[in-house]
Amino acid sequence: MEKRIRNFMRCAGCAALMLLAVCAGGCAMGEATGENTVAGLAALEEGSYSEALELFEEAVSAGEQQVLAYRGLGLAYMGLGEYENAAEAFEEALSNTDSRMPSNTEDIRLYLATAQYRLENYEDVISTCTDILDASESGNSDTYFLRGASYLAEGDTDEAAADFDAAVTLSSEDYDLYLNIYECYSNANLSAIGVSYLQAAQNLKGDDTDYYYNQGRIYYYLENYEEAQKMLITPVEAKYEPAMYLIGKVYLAMDDYTHALDIYQQIQEEFGESAQCYNGLAMCAIQMGDYDTALSYISLGLSLDDASGRQELYFNEIVAYERKLDFVTAAEKAEAYVENYPTDEAGQREWAFLQTRE
Repeated sequence: MEKRIRNFMRCAGCAALMLLAVCAGGCAMGEATGENTVAGLAALEEGSYSEALELFEEAVSAGEQQVLAYRGLGLAYMGLGEYENAAEAFEEALSNTDSRMPSNTEDIRLYLATAQYRLENYEDVISTCTDILDASESGNSDTYFLRGASYLAEGDTDEAAADFDAAVTLSSEDYDLYLNIYECYSNANLSAIGVSYLQAAQNLKGDDTDYYYNQGRIYYYLENYEEAQKMLITPVEAKYEPAMYLIGKVYLAMDDYTHALDIYQQIQEEFGESAQCYNGLAMCAIQMGDYDTALSYISLGLSLDDASGRQELYFNEIVAYERKLDFVTAAEKAEAYVENYPTDEAGQREWAFLQTRE
């Protein structure tokens, strides 16, 4: 598969942090009583982030429980990918806490650190996570992971390793954690170090659907696609949604676009629309030379209220127009892309390349 086509994120690192941030539960926050706040939490649960945003804005204006209202506002912004606004909302939520609310403060600080991480404000993440750990008796793996990832992004490998190991000690059975750590090392061009965490995850025991799915994930990360496919047979036959998405990525990696197209169509029929699924369908169409169909899939994906996969859809939109030899439109899309995602090196390369084609 041509490298310039962008697959959706591999459910590690930032993607896992997004899942952490958009869970709508009121854990440690007390019972929501305000009408708009209750409705906003329900909208978050359903993934209706635009609706949730409006409801929490009304909750703030109406003077409903301000900690919960601003926290919900931050979660809605996170779901929409508006991380700067999310961070500001979480800061407002924190300003409404007091010394009698240590659990609430820790909860919101962790979401704040997640938003700061997505903004690549790594020094702020380290500071926020240190505040959490200083106030906690035992710490938690999410905080150690976030701080370790930020240390690694800043080039401090020793501090990163210490925090990653502390996280693993606290959550030794968490596959996501091992995969997230590997992804961080991979992004830092230190995959050889990260592989040791994948190997540790391979030693975890089990024989249920989750076990086979997680082992398939490990083989996928190791780029051993044949073994990944074997491991995923059981959960895919059980219609386990994450496994179906993963085997779609496996088929794409193996250049088996016919089977990839079939699995994404099955996902749509079984579970409904998603930006990630439309991105998978679009990549199949691009590789099969059907660029207009790919653009149709991309348009459908972008029309959804679904932040996950949106960046990949925008990137592949550029690729589709480029493959159509419509370099003017591709350049326009690339210019908009680098404005929205200025730190994405692949997008910058596309923009630079297309400027030579105009």
